[in-house]
Amino acid sequence: MIAALKTELLLRKDKWEGTAIETIYFGGGTPSILSITELQGLLDLIYENYKISAQPEITLEANPDDLSKDSINQLSKSPINRLSIGIQSFFEDDLKTMNRAHNAEEAKTCLDEATKHFDNITIDLIYGIPNMSLKKWEQNLQMAFDFGVPHISSYALTVEDKTALHNFIKKGKYPPLDEVLAAQHFKHLIKCTQDQGFVHYEISNFGKSNYFSKHNTSYWQGKTYLGVGPSAHSFNGKERSWNVANNIKYIKALAQNILPSEIETLTKNDRFNEYIMTGLRTVWGIALNKIEDDFGKAYKRQLLTSAQKFIDQKLLVRTVDIDTHQNVVEKLKTTSDGKFLADGIAADMFILD
Repeated sequence: MIAALKTELLLRKDKWEGTAIETIYFGGGTPSILSITELQGLLDLIYENYKISAQPEITLEANPDDLSKDSINQLSKSPINRLSIGIQSFFEDDLKTMNRAHNAEEAKTCLDEATKHFDNITIDLIYGIPNMSLKKWEQNLQMAFDFGVPHISSYALTVEDKTALHNFIKKGKYPPLDEVLAAQHFKHLIKCTQDQGFVHYEISNFGKSNYFSKHNTSYWQGKTYLGVGPSAHSFNGKERSWNVANNIKYIKALAQNILPSEIETLTKNDRFNEYIMTGLRTVWGIALNKIEDDFGKAYKRQLLTSAQKFIDQKLLVRTVDIDTHQNVVEKLKTTSDGKFLADGIAADMFILD
């Protein structure tokens, strides 16, 4: 697999010549099972063949059970400068419900050690878990605050088909998901993080000043990105490509120096819809002048027409911001009540081919 990843990086480098790489992200699985030598080998290849910015954000996703005291110490001496740790919950019963490999003690021990070596840490926390009281959710958050992590990504529990949790709910052994409970947890999440000085800069992301995820922000702002590995996606502004999701097919193709990917050219409507979806999820909102400049006046009129009912319901609001060049920019943003419904609001405003 590592040999295939290196081959793909070499095959793709010419199209990225001259492009400054600002972030590198090891994720989409459990990359922390790789040794520090293997990770360093991939980073060396990237640095040798791509133009890297002076201070890139280099993130490693990891689960608590993969982060021993020794591995954290080794990672701290590598170019990796940000950890994304899948805590999910600090309570044992929640972790068992979600069938997580780690336990509550491992979650705390891992964070205790990681915060000694890394300044830039983000953790994942799950809300909307049935039987989780508001008090218990608040205790989860307080533990995160007590560890001093500067970034939290938090998502509502979802139940996938054919999982153990799905079967338990189906058989009546576990209560079904409660949207009202999830909404209560979400509102409490916003209040508690705000009280602690976090900025709610994207629907599921909360960061202290200077600790927003540069990598994820590039997705939301429509920047180009290169994805390497099985099922990885790439985007160049107009085209999206994705690699085959099968590991064996991926490795076999690259053994023959063949890129195992498909390409889709996005229509104007596709690009408009993506901007609406990502824009409404962020604190920066949708810039109406960008809509007009990139898509035309007709798209702007259509957007404002479809947005009006949400403005009337106080789920969306039109605001005026001043950008870095002191230009006045009119924006469309979600209100506090609209944040939890952002994806549904965006979908209602899509323009279909």
